[in-house]
Amino acid sequence: MWFSPVRRGVLPLDGLVVSRSLRRSVREFEIRVDTSFDEVVASCADPRRPHGWIDKRIRRAYGDLHRLGWAHSVEAWQDDRLVGGLYGVAIGGLFAGESMFHRVRDASKVALVGLVSALREAGSTDQRILDVQWRTDHLASLGVIEVDRNDYLDRLEKALRLPLPEVFGGPSTQQS
Repeated sequence: MWFSPVRRGVLPLDGLVVSRSLRRSVREFEIRVDTSFDEVVASCADPRRPHGWIDKRIRRAYGDLHRLGWAHSVEAWQDDRLVGGLYGVAIGGLFAGESMFHRVRDASKVALVGLVSALREAGSTDQRILDVQWRTDHLASLGVIEVDRNDYLDRLEKALRLPLPEVFGGPSTQQS
């Protein structure tokens, strides 16, 4: 089942707000993509987190989607240790974020900065969608806005026509 709310949270790729302290934090982490997908999902599913919804069935389903090339993780590493990250589904120019976690301050936000950077590198930034589902106060502080359902569906139609970013297995944008 796909939930289509009246208002949807999206992060415009040119609208990410990176504070001075977050800019400093970015230098403290290494960003990797798809190197520890199952561990990212498991960390997002930590039962100590409030409002947990990621159970064994969800973990297995997203693991299957990852192995099929649809779901991806963006990870923040520090001293060769996974300390934060996020995962979601990428289809063409859409990245639908599902969840994020951190073990070290700012690690999940740094992973988000890495994701936005990868999506920007793929081009067509005005047509790509970074769907975060909901606009919360925290996400709004990072630049997330709400769009109404009709606007979202119009944007989605265009985004799905775009190629998948290379970082997620899409075509190379480099010329030989």
